[in-house]
Amino acid sequence: MAVLLETSKGDLVVDLYTEECPVASKNFLKLCKIKYYNDVLFHNIQKDFIAQTGDPTGTGRGGTSIYGVLYGDQARLFDDELHPHIRHKKKGMVGMASGGKDCNASQFYITTGDELDSLDEKRTLFGEVSEGMDVVEKINEAFVDDNGRPLQNIRIRHTIVLDDPFEDPPQLAEHIPEKSPEPVIVEGDTRLEDDWAPNQDTRSLEEIEESNRKKEAQARAVVLEMIGDLPEADSKPPTNMLFVCKLNQATTEEDLEIIFSRFGIVTSCDIIRDFKTGDSLSYAFIGFDTDKASEEAYFKMNNVLIDDRRIKVDFSQSVSHLWRQFKVRGNTADAASGQLANSGGGGGPPGVPGGGFSGGR
Repeated sequence: MAVLLETSKGDLVVDLYTEECPVASKNFLKLCKIKYYNDVLFHNIQKDFIAQTGDPTGTGRGGTSIYGVLYGDQARLFDDELHPHIRHKKKGMVGMASGGKDCNASQFYITTGDELDSLDEKRTLFGEVSEGMDVVEKINEAFVDDNGRPLQNIRIRHTIVLDDPFEDPPQLAEHIPEKSPEPVIVEGDTRLEDDWAPNQDTRSLEEIEESNRKKEAQARAVVLEMIGDLPEADSKPPTNMLFVCKLNQATTEEDLEIIFSRFGIVTSCDIIRDFKTGDSLSYAFIGFDTDKASEEAYFKMNNVLIDDRRIKVDFSQSVSHLWRQFKVRGNTADAASGQLANSGGGGGPPGVPGGGFSGGR
């Protein structure tokens, strides 16, 4: 005659003294059958003494016997079943946590210490833990407050009756719910639930990876700001600036400005040149007064043939123009606005901040 208790610390098997304590054993078995103990807290743990549970309210002041469930409040409590030869001699003994003489209901305890003589012949011992003593030790080692309440909730998750020698009362079936009752949360209780884990992350792997990439990019940007390669860690390339590459070396700024001005006002046009020879490096940066103009130029001019060269157009990733505004105007608000000066000045290839080339128009 046994019951399996699935707790948040592991599983316990309790063997019952059905011959010596038939009333208490039947009470325990039938309460397990109606899921009375499911999601009930261990509300009182005294190290190397007892671990107490069985109160659905979680306060230590509630609970009723199966007889109270079936026959009403007048049958809520039942008498003790004391035997001199059944003693609290070892860990894992299971007894009724009564409110006094002959005041047993649903609450019970599991001993977590040896030779607890002070409880002998005062509490009804109706079983013992036959499997899962390691779980008893885990419960015993739980951190508790001054009242013995675990700082992280420990619950009986499910109860499974393995063997029941007692016939079910006719009224019992109507008290068996389809699913476990909802756990009772004490109002104002801030204790952690038993399934809580520190730093638990419920995001998907894709979301975690994306977040890590953003953090790494931000960290690199801060380093670049510290060494002077970025005006600010949060600086972003201007959205109205295009990067043009694969140019013919014979193509000039004037040529590009005339070609791209059909999409809007060109605020800057810089072909990047070798600072010693002045020869074109075959790429340029073209700025517009609006984002709409730059977007239209991007869609219309990519792969267009200019001076027998098929050019490539993309949005610029350089912040060199922002640096120029910082140096000339000394105002971060001007840099954030993305308004580009008409004066010459080199850019850099995508992904490379700064760029020390001089350009001209």
